[in-house]
Amino acid sequence: MKKGDKANVSPRLTGENDWIGGEVIDVEKNPFRGIIISIKDESGRIFFGEEKYFRHDDDTYIKKLNHHVRNNF
Repeated sequence: MKKGDKANVSPRLTGENDWIGGEVIDVEKNPFRGIIISIKDESGRIFFGEEKYFRHDDDTYIKKLNHHVRNNF
């Protein structure tokens, strides 16, 4: 993941009932915790945590994957 990607954050991290979508605003490499991702949702809330609590927004990820496949094969 990189800045500007659309991503969803797990309810295990947010305490909400469902996955929350937002835009990746920061990705950093922490020597103790690994990759730390921060996203900002539509309400302006910021969620951050280990990479395992995040997943690409399916639509955005699939479009990028299709683009990559078309241009590299």
